[in-house]
Amino acid sequence: MNETESKAWPVHMAGPTDRNPFGALAELAPAAAFMRDDTGRYVWANHAYAHLYGTTRDAVIGSHLSDLDEPSDVSRFLAMDQQVLTDGKSVRHALTYRRPDGSSAHAAGYRFPVRWGAERCAAGIYVDVTDYVRVMDQRQRAEADLLVLRDHSGLACVRLSPDGRISEAGTATAEILRVRLSDLTGLRADSLLADTPDRVDLFRAWDDLITGRRRSARASAVIVDGEGWQRRARIRLTTVGATAPGVTGVWAVATHLGRRQQAQPSLTAAQVRIVALLAAGRSNADIAGELRLSRQTLDYHLSRLRVLLEAPTRPALVARAYVLGILSPQAWPPRSPTAAHPSSPV
Repeated sequence: MNETESKAWPVHMAGPTDRNPFGALAELAPAAAFMRDDTGRYVWANHAYAHLYGTTRDAVIGSHLSDLDEPSDVSRFLAMDQQVLTDGKSVRHALTYRRPDGSSAHAAGYRFPVRWGAERCAAGIYVDVTDYVRVMDQRQRAEADLLVLRDHSGLACVRLSPDGRISEAGTATAEILRVRLSDLTGLRADSLLADTPDRVDLFRAWDDLITGRRRSARASAVIVDGEGWQRRARIRLTTVGATAPGVTGVWAVATHLGRRQQAQPSLTAAQVRIVALLAAGRSNADIAGELRLSRQTLDYHLSRLRVLLEAPTRPALVARAYVLGILSPQAWPPRSPTAAHPSSPV
């Protein structure tokens, strides 16, 4: 319990509230207030205090502290009363108590010495903060769970500020990107993305998130690590604080990561077309005829493709082309992501 103490002269209160404006005010105040004599018997309490115990003000006045609280709480509360009566000082603190239904509750406020007629009493005025404490506890547990998920799940996840810079990152992210964790903070996220057609869709989704038009989005991208190698990734984006005054950040989680590989090789338009036709199941004769290539020229291109894509067979060539983003996984017939088609906005 954290306590701060201050010197205070005892407050003087006449008994009947009709002759004491302060007493009349306190009686109807929303904060729970009470006065007890040095034996622990209530000489006064307001309606809010009685409500904490699920009873009435008249039932509290004249009763003893032990009639309302558990024995362990009674001894603790009486010790607090004796402290303020002995020291003559007010004490600000937070405490826990047991409700009539058995649940634990929390209150924060002041305890101080007063005079009630000829008697010296211990008085207290408290605000019930049970809901606040519960919410803060839930928030702390959620933050702790999030940190565990961020640092130990193995997922690459970062929190981005509205200007697109990394404000938080997990240790798994640093390991996957092969950079120091400290170097990620403040880094622009787009500096980790390869210049692929996926960036257009990703940036469009980002604008929707930051402007509040969407709460979450999924996108694909090719990320570049600190050694210049690339991975294709599926990314889930979710806004943080998407209520007034606006989005405060975005969590980006790489839900699927492809094989780590060197930067995508540069292919000629003819080579990309050959790979697309291979993916469509076309024979060498068909490909040579459609592209008006001699069989010798086609064999040369296929040989170069096997070297560039590190793929010894036709199925491997097609698979590598999809993994590297040379072919679009959302299109049929197979084509490059940059190839125009009727539904393309460009």
